[in-house]
Amino acid sequence: MTQTEILPPRPSIAERIGIPRPLLWGFVGLLLFMVGDGVEAGYLAPYLENHGVSARAVALLFTVYGVAVSISSWLSGPLSDLWGPKRVMWIGLGIWAVFEVLFLLLGVSTGSYPAMLVAYTVRGLGYPLFAYGFLVWIAAATPPRQLGSAAGWFWFAFSGGLPTLGSLFASFAIPVVGEVTTFWLSLGLVIAGGLVALLLTREPRGAARLAARDVSVRGIFFGSISILWREPKTFVAMIVRTIDTASEYAFLVIMPAFFTRVVGFSLPQWLQLLSIVFLSNILFNLASGMLADRLGHRTVVSIAGCLGSAISVPVFYYVPLAHHGNFLLAALAGIFYGATVAAFVPLSGLVPQICPKEKAAALSALGLGAGASTWVGPAIVTWFESWHGIEGIIWIFSGLYAFAGLLTLYLSIPTHAREHARRARARGEDLYEGTAAFH
Repeated sequence: MTQTEILPPRPSIAERIGIPRPLLWGFVGLLLFMVGDGVEAGYLAPYLENHGVSARAVALLFTVYGVAVSISSWLSGPLSDLWGPKRVMWIGLGIWAVFEVLFLLLGVSTGSYPAMLVAYTVRGLGYPLFAYGFLVWIAAATPPRQLGSAAGWFWFAFSGGLPTLGSLFASFAIPVVGEVTTFWLSLGLVIAGGLVALLLTREPRGAARLAARDVSVRGIFFGSISILWREPKTFVAMIVRTIDTASEYAFLVIMPAFFTRVVGFSLPQWLQLLSIVFLSNILFNLASGMLADRLGHRTVVSIAGCLGSAISVPVFYYVPLAHHGNFLLAALAGIFYGATVAAFVPLSGLVPQICPKEKAAALSALGLGAGASTWVGPAIVTWFESWHGIEGIIWIFSGLYAFAGLLTLYLSIPTHAREHARRARARGEDLYEGTAAFH
């Protein structure tokens, strides 16, 4: 035996920064996919309102879309167990592409609200299958010691596209090619990202069924629901995850009008502000994942995430309101908001450790919460905007974040899960050697 055979292989650059090497192209493809998905995020609402759709109808469109996202986010777990994450991602890509074409041709180009509602709702099933299918793949192929960093990179790529780089792309594309052509460009980005991720990622676990062969289809789907009461901590994590980004989706409905009509920004300025906010978000997605590996997942979520967001949400409203037209101060307030929302990222590393034997089911619960946030946010706008306007909504979200902070006190890793992890380490199951099996 030579010395090279005895020494472990040198970690690649990707592994040194926390990305599992065999999944590298998946992260790249996810980023491109989510850039395409995020192109419309900052201007779809004002576009529809400027073309005769009422603000209430737009909020309903976003709410129903969010319900579809929520259902699909949950389905990504059991379907990945059943068919493998890679096949689920192919299905998600196909749904997104087909129904985006229908949304643009039958809805946007004709002005038909019913066609928009149906096509956009069904399209909502697409991106969660693609994105959260990949998250399940990450959990299946990444050792526990690296899960925090890998989850950080996942959310870095996810929110790097939706809406950060997507909105930035739109802010430059709209003045050049117009709003409708920009919608079509988003379709091209989604297809390109999907193909990069699916054709260039060769890690074999993603192509195979994750559940044991003796587990029935009914058992897989029931397990993804029953885990909410069998392991109540997953239910609590789901609620916290729902609260996490609910404000983001509410802000995509109410903040374009607030910043363009009240604060005095132009549409390109608003889109650039949105990109700055979520640039902060993606950078702190990564930072919070890495901090969680050192300081503890729950600590980062409860202090930086929950407490921080309870403060940053009103700051993001009141600072621009008090300083009309001051882009720098608005950007600083937005950076603070984006950073605190990013501090919830360690939930994606914590939940698989709470339920190490049912990672896909646990992540499907978290996915259900992530999906629910896409309709809970707009629904809060629909239900409460007439109460005290935007200001009332701001304080509702601040209170929800404080409530989430109390919930995180329950999210400790149970003794049986710690024992399972200890036995796995003893067997060497958490080692990531980069062997041929991963290529």
